[in-house]
Amino acid sequence: MSPNPTLSPQLIGQAEKTLNAILERHLSGAGLSEPQWITLTLAVMGGDPIGRDQLARRVASAAKFSEADVQTRITELADARLLDVADDEVAVTDGGKQLHARIRATNNELTERLRGDLPAADLDTAGRVLAVVLERANAELARA
Repeated sequence: MSPNPTLSPQLIGQAEKTLNAILERHLSGAGLSEPQWITLTLAVMGGDPIGRDQLARRVASAAKFSEADVQTRITELADARLLDVADDEVAVTDGGKQLHARIRATNNELTERLRGDLPAADLDTAGRVLAVVLERANAELARA
């Protein structure tokens, strides 16, 4: 890698693919796919209970999945007893909360190792730049 890399689609893609490969390792031991993990995470973040359709819209918007696919992930997570679905309301089970906390802790430890010695100002700049790129990409998708 160049000592002075330029922010490019290739660099962003390589970083995403590498981080996703690491996440897949963490998830495989729990029997979760990435779409299930994202759905579980947003259910945890949404608070209990959350409307099933509201959760599906939130996940679809955040991850660029179809709402129908998210509904399937919700059903899978309910079948695995990580979510409880009753009367179109979704709640995270104790087992779901424990699994989420365990995987999140592993991911947080890794994140700290990856960026631990980087200057805070550099991390802030990278965060702002990626946020602008994401905002513009979302606007481009909305126009399509």
